[in-house]
Amino acid sequence: MFDPAGGPLRKTVLFAALAAPVIAAVLFAQGFTHVGAQKCAICHKSRDQGSQFTIWEGTLHARSLESLTSARAAEAAMAMGTVDPTEDPACLKCHAPLADKAPELKAEGVSCETCHGPGSAYRKLYIMRDRALSAQNGLILYGRPEAINAMCLPCHENAHGVRFDFAAAWDRIRHPVPAK
Repeated sequence: MFDPAGGPLRKTVLFAALAAPVIAAVLFAQGFTHVGAQKCAICHKSRDQGSQFTIWEGTLHARSLESLTSARAAEAAMAMGTVDPTEDPACLKCHAPLADKAPELKAEGVSCETCHGPGSAYRKLYIMRDRALSAQNGLILYGRPEAINAMCLPCHENAHGVRFDFAAAWDRIRHPVPAK
């Protein structure tokens, strides 16, 4: 999937990676706040909506903070000079990315709003029914797999020496809304 020659794929990934912080800054400047995965579950747990919340609950993303309490995490932390990986910003930036913006959501790990943006404005049903209106109200949508991959790479690219296979990872976490 990665194009070392610098072709269109590499440029798309690079653009998305560089644009993500700008998009996040714009969303926060507009006053959007995080509401938590439980608010998303109200609608996105149902089969009619694709059971996205249930899918997320079954992924390692839902337990990413918890993974920092393992013996393996303690070893990795020690090698990095960290005493408590559950409190270290270097660990939390990937294992609980909302911890600095919404500390009350730290235990969610990598949740809905990590990838889709703070839901305070787009979570209303009448807004969610309109894709364009949802995006105007802070919902981050990904038009192409390359954009999703770019979102994943800052944490997954060679994380702890493990090669990232985007296609396989995406198959495990994919959560589309069923066509109506």
